[in-house]
Amino acid sequence: MEAGFYRPVHEANGDLAARSLMEVVSTVDGGSMTNTPAALRDRKFRWLLVLAFAALAALFGPASALASPQPAVLTFRTATVGAVGNPSVAIVPFTDAIYRNCEEAPQTRKGCQLVGGVKYRYGIGKLEVTVSQWVAFLNTVDPAGKNRQKLYSSTESSSSWPRFGQIDFSAGAGPGHHYTLAAPEWADKPYGFANFLRTARFANSLYNGRLLKRTASSEDGFRYVTYRVRLSRRTERGMYDMSRRAPTRSHRQGFVIPSQNEWIKAAYYDRSGGGTYSYWQYPTNPGAFFSESNTTAPSPTTLDPATGDVTNSSTQPLATYNASGEGGPPAPSWCPSAQSAEACSTVNPFGLDPTAYAKAFQGSLGTVGQAGTLSPWGTLDQGGNAVEWTDTITSPPFGVKSARVWRRLHGGIANAPVYQLSLSAIGPQPQDNAFFTATYPWLGLRIGVVGDLKPSRR
Repeated sequence: MEAGFYRPVHEANGDLAARSLMEVVSTVDGGSMTNTPAALRDRKFRWLLVLAFAALAALFGPASALASPQPAVLTFRTATVGAVGNPSVAIVPFTDAIYRNCEEAPQTRKGCQLVGGVKYRYGIGKLEVTVSQWVAFLNTVDPAGKNRQKLYSSTESSSSWPRFGQIDFSAGAGPGHHYTLAAPEWADKPYGFANFLRTARFANSLYNGRLLKRTASSEDGFRYVTYRVRLSRRTERGMYDMSRRAPTRSHRQGFVIPSQNEWIKAAYYDRSGGGTYSYWQYPTNPGAFFSESNTTAPSPTTLDPATGDVTNSSTQPLATYNASGEGGPPAPSWCPSAQSAEACSTVNPFGLDPTAYAKAFQGSLGTVGQAGTLSPWGTLDQGGNAVEWTDTITSPPFGVKSARVWRRLHGGIANAPVYQLSLSAIGPQPQDNAFFTATYPWLGLRIGVVGDLKPSRR
């Protein structure tokens, strides 16, 4: 092949456009402008410029319209968790108690777990992953809107679920624009329709992406690292190999979904020795184990009914959960601005009547970080708002026979009582429960970082 024979398609098409334009010039000018008066030449020159732009627009317009936007750039601030080699503690799931070891714990069918000990330094998101970040991820990894990896469910739309639908989908939108916020107020709320496989693909997009900037900082005695990352469209391999039935971490360094121990340490372990055996009962305050009382629990948030913003942040400690069943105020709730109060209170994808619907779906997700109560390592909202996935694989609950892969979740939700915020509230769920994902709008995630990541020089 001789030099210069192969050229990109757009360059070859550009040559054709240039030749066509030359033919137009020849036709308009009669093949020559040398003997034409100057004024006429000027007018013809202006017409030729117009024709040139028209030809270029015809050539490149359709190609530009079909091109996908560049992958999104996301920013995460992570809390640095040190105290390497901290001791674990023993818990009996969903029991208001804590023990030095499992030998001290009562022997029940719930079993005993040692939790919270981590032998390395790591980072964990100060905030939960937001809806706006998830929309950017969807449009990056699924620019054609095909949803081949099942990253989106129809119940996430505002038409299907006016009160809880966070993300709308448009099949007719241009590449990279199929997914949009269902209402502007959702931008800074935690994404609430995650299953583990979705969260792992999100971590893979970060892992395969380009780290543009890393900035260390400190605030209120806590250490943070902020990462600015251009996402990758590759989601099937990276930190997690999605071709495996039970994907686990494939690398020692990179973006991850926190493990159960990483999550618990960041939420409850007090390096200064506070709490019981250096662990808090809640991610917001030490509480009081064995008390069987909620007198030391954080107060519940109240939300602006039109925006979902927290309106009582001056009350501390504070978390977004439902205290109504324990004699407290109504569950925190709000209705998106694009919806009517009637739609929010009656329309749901399950056909529930308004009374049953109001009872089953009380609490709404609030704006991330606005509760304002920090964990022992400087994170926000690890207690309440959305429950969060970990990448820890576990057995099914006692008595449940299942061949599915189960993972641990932690943190409590806006719709549940305060006990779900406690250290021992460790909820197992199948990693790919499609029904649960589509019908439980409080399933969130928080990103983690292991190893010492450096910005790319590419």
